[in-house]
Amino acid sequence: MQKNMRKAFSLVELMVVIVILGLLAAMVVPNLTAKGDEAKKKIVCINMKNIYNSMLDAFKIDNGVYPSTEEGLLLLIKNIDEEKYPNYAIGGYLKDDKLPKDSWGNDFIYVNDEGRIELISLGADRKEGGKDESSDIKMSECK
Repeated sequence: MQKNMRKAFSLVELMVVIVILGLLAAMVVPNLTAKGDEAKKKIVCINMKNIYNSMLDAFKIDNGVYPSTEEGLLLLIKNIDEEKYPNYAIGGYLKDDKLPKDSWGNDFIYVNDEGRIELISLGADRKEGGKDESSDIKMSECK
């Protein structure tokens, strides 16, 4: 006589596996999420330095000054004052006429304080201020 071989898992065995996977996920996911936020902040710093070192510097070389805070980064797309900026590059300073955005899809804030340029990202919360993951990211504080 042959015994019937069991070919399925019992409910208890499945529950044990699900609990073990849940515990592993609970330990691993927060670490992965923190690394993702850290990577986004590093990308924001890289983008801000790229805007400053390539686009804004090219603008200054052509026109002798950086855009004012009021003119902002939009001046990299279109010359709004041909008398003030007669050496403005044909076609602007951006290839696709779109301003770069931060890792959360927000526009960068541009501040020109008497020639000291600051670019700011409001971070994940999209609000001024904040702490930890929601803190603002300033170009001057990027490493």
